[in-house]
Amino acid sequence: MPVIRENEPAPIDGHEVRASPEPDSWERRLRRFGYAGGPRTSVRDRLVVPFPQAGLRPWLSVGLSPGTAARLARWSGWGGPLAVALFAGVLRFWRLGDPRAVVFDETYYAKDAWAMLRLGYEGTWPDRKLADPQILAHPQVIPLSDGGVFVAHPPTGKWVIAAGEWLFGLTPFGWRFMSAVLGTLSVLMLCRIGRRLFRSTLLGCLAGVLMAMDGLHLVMSRVALLDLVVSFFVLAAFGCLLIDRDGARARLAAVLPVAEDGRVRPDEGIADRAGTGVRPWRLAAGVLLGLAASTKWNGLYFLVFFVVLTLAWDVGARRVAGAQRPRRAVLRRDAAWSLVSLVPVAVITYVATWTGWFLSDDGYGRHWADGRGGPWAWIPAPLRSLWHYEHAVYVFNVGLHSPHKYDSNPWSWLVLGRPVLFHYESPEPGVDGCRTTVDCSQTVLALGTPVLWWSACGALAYLLYRWALRRDWRAGAVLCGVGAGYLPWFLYQDRTVFSFYAVVFVPYLCLAVAMTLGALSGPPGATRRRRVRGVVAAGALVLLIAWNFIYFFPLYTGRTIPYADWHSRMWLDTWI
Repeated sequence: MPVIRENEPAPIDGHEVRASPEPDSWERRLRRFGYAGGPRTSVRDRLVVPFPQAGLRPWLSVGLSPGTAARLARWSGWGGPLAVALFAGVLRFWRLGDPRAVVFDETYYAKDAWAMLRLGYEGTWPDRKLADPQILAHPQVIPLSDGGVFVAHPPTGKWVIAAGEWLFGLTPFGWRFMSAVLGTLSVLMLCRIGRRLFRSTLLGCLAGVLMAMDGLHLVMSRVALLDLVVSFFVLAAFGCLLIDRDGARARLAAVLPVAEDGRVRPDEGIADRAGTGVRPWRLAAGVLLGLAASTKWNGLYFLVFFVVLTLAWDVGARRVAGAQRPRRAVLRRDAAWSLVSLVPVAVITYVATWTGWFLSDDGYGRHWADGRGGPWAWIPAPLRSLWHYEHAVYVFNVGLHSPHKYDSNPWSWLVLGRPVLFHYESPEPGVDGCRTTVDCSQTVLALGTPVLWWSACGALAYLLYRWALRRDWRAGAVLCGVGAGYLPWFLYQDRTVFSFYAVVFVPYLCLAVAMTLGALSGPPGATRRRRVRGVVAAGALVLLIAWNFIYFFPLYTGRTIPYADWHSRMWLDTWI
């Protein structure tokens, strides 16, 4: 898809959007997204790029009546994303209870989640394995101790896992259920986010299809770990901020003066002074970022990056509206509201997620501050106890240097240098689906689809060019998501880290590849021959990614395959 710049009409699926002469249709479209405005003009189009009247390329509607084509285009905005989400859901829920064993760190989170259901906080488990058949058959009689246990992560992610255990019990399907739900919803959200970001249903659905076929996202959607939960909340916050961006810019455009010819003109005074009103979507983003941080602390980095991103968006809006000093206008009119909507709201949400711990008497460190004096005695004792607990968690996390067979340096993540083996068994012939005369392999490998990830490396380079040299705000937004999930890990070179932490920025890698493929299909005004070549090249890459995903699918889902087939899929020695 061609690049949308701040000062030019927006190309949609290779076709330039022309101003519509019907202001009523423009007003209806604005109201559909929660705000009102006037007739579509060049300045308004630059502030809020309009959605296309028809979301499909002309060649997709060949042979259809105009009415049928219009209805198909109208329903594709939701129909396409829902179809992609259904595809993703089938992959994520298919035989979700297999392997019927504890996978990697499920041994911590599934047990903590069950204890929180019973006690409201992480209690002490008996010294028996979670996968013990007797425990799984009678989880109600597990002798949990009331004494709290020290845990390294906040409670929200474990409450999410607990919801599945509440519905389906202490079973592999139960503790993985919510991961599969959130993984499926993430694909749906990414389709809609891509549609709004690119103003193209086709590219939005393409981004969703790519994430549905990513091996790392699939694996993390089928295990009860916390990183997929962080990814979900962060992606939802990103979507809220995109909606907020459109709404605020539309309200700013609505107050600009209209010339005699009916066209809106920029106005320095109004652009400097006008406010953007209440911004509920930004408040929602603050809540979601608080939930992300209360799942794992790396969600805090997204809060910092997204605050900077929203301020940059506000500066761009003021500049297009005609502000002479857009940065000063943002500092006066937008900065305080941006910070209040995101940072304090996220902090309040974070503290609220500890409600179960606050209401308990036996949670770990719950009464540490009781009866203690000092200069901070004016702060309520439960909050001081929580601060002490969190400080102990911080010291533990930054000091975690224990060697692990599958730890990896962040430098290797994008090229899939060292995936994490979550589960491995070697069934003998005739056992557990092994139909060969030699041993078989059964694995769950947290490995991104290689062709997709290696393509994403090139896509990120292209987006850096678009952002740095062509000032493409969409490229900057996608790079912000990747940077928030990836760059902070370079601060902890000595800490034990794993490549599956990268699942938090997988959605933005898929957006980057989708945007690059859109550009590959040809710029506006390209010849038919150029466009056909671009579409064929883009389609070939998508098909190659799909083949690569199918080829590695047995390694993602624990299917039993011959040992020779498993070994042939170990493309790099570091994967073994």
